[in-house]
Parts: sequence; structure tokens; C-alpha cells
Amino acid sequence: MSPQGQVETVPADGLTTRQRRNRPLLIVHTGDMKGKSTAAFGLALRAWNQGWPVGVFQFVKSAKWKVGEENAMLALGRLHELTGEGAPVDWFKMGQGWSWLQRGPTDDHAEAAREGWEQIKSDLAAQTYGCYVLDEFTYPIDWGWVDVEDVVETLRNRPGHQHVIITGRRAHPALIEAADLVTEMTKIKHPMDAGQKGQRGIEW
Repeated sequence: MSPQGQVETVPADGLTTRQRRNRPLLIVHTGDMKGKSTAAFGLALRAWNQGWPVGVFQFVKSAKWKVGEENAMLALGRLHELTGEGAPVDWFKMGQGWSWLQRGPTDDHAEAAREGWEQIKSDLAAQTYGCYVLDEFTYPIDWGWVDVEDVVETLRNRPGHQHVIITGRRAHPALIEAADLVTEMTKIKHPMDAGQKGQRGIEW
């Protein structure tokens, strides 16, 4: 794609330029470097500005940890309630968060992840949101808690105009194949390489 946004080829898919341009997208941000969720929340800000309801489903970060994006997005949701500007914002946390990584998967965590996915399926069927951020959703797929075939089929057949952004390392090949846009974050340099710990406003 050129910097001006002109496509290089026009597929023979029977769609008009407008129909093709406005297709709802499945987006995957994967790779080992930081920035996957940050980029997803940037897209959520654009969705809010377009008046699309935003649903964030957080699958790994601790339910007790207030990340900066959560505070900012919920503030925008309150602004919408007060002024009508933008769109509604909902934020959901699934399970015990980082303990999935620190202490290992458990049956309780697996069930929480499955319940979260069922909620997302219900919202997709009801067309609840225009933009879904499934943050760190690659992990429950990778651990086998959520069936990737069910995920791909559900997302491929979702009704209406619903954009879905999935973040996390080790994105399943089937998910990558189904996605319309895939970005892999690759580390070139990081402050932690020089012994610097995460800091406010950068990591959270």
C-alpha cells in the first residue's frame, strides 16, 4: 500500500470500492516487543471518535491493576454519558490476570477465560460494540483454554460492522491466516536491556 493510501491491486471480489473500504477488520498485534496493546488502544480511541461503542476485554493483566489506558478510556465513556460526544466504553477483566503467567494456568483461570470468550460471542451476535479490543487473548488460545477454530469461525461470521483487535504473543497460525491486518512487534532496542525497569506513563 502506498503512503497516500492507494491500493496496489483491486481484487475481483464483486464489491464496490466503498463496500471494500468499509469492511469490518480482524486485526492481530503479536510479537515479543512491547506496544501491542498500546497500538490497539490507539485504534480504540479512533473508534470512540467515530462514535463506535468500544468494548475492551482484558485476559491477562491483573484485575487489581489500573492501567493508564483503562482510566483514560473509561473517562471518555463518562464524557459520552455527559455530552453525547464519542461513544460508550465498557472494560471487562477476565480471571486473575498476571497470576496466569506467574503461577501457571489453573482450571479456574481456564474457566474464566472460556466465560470471557462466551461473553464476547454473545456481544458479537448482538452487535454490542463497533470496536472490540481482546487484550492478551492469544494466551488462552495458546494454552488451549479457548478453541481457536471456534474463535476463527465466530469472528469470520460476525454480523454487521464490528472491528476486532486481538493482542498478545504467539498468535496462532489460524488466527493470523484469518486476520485482515497482522502486525508483529519486533524488538530493536529496549531500556530494560540497559537495566532500566518499567516506568509510569510508559509501561502503565
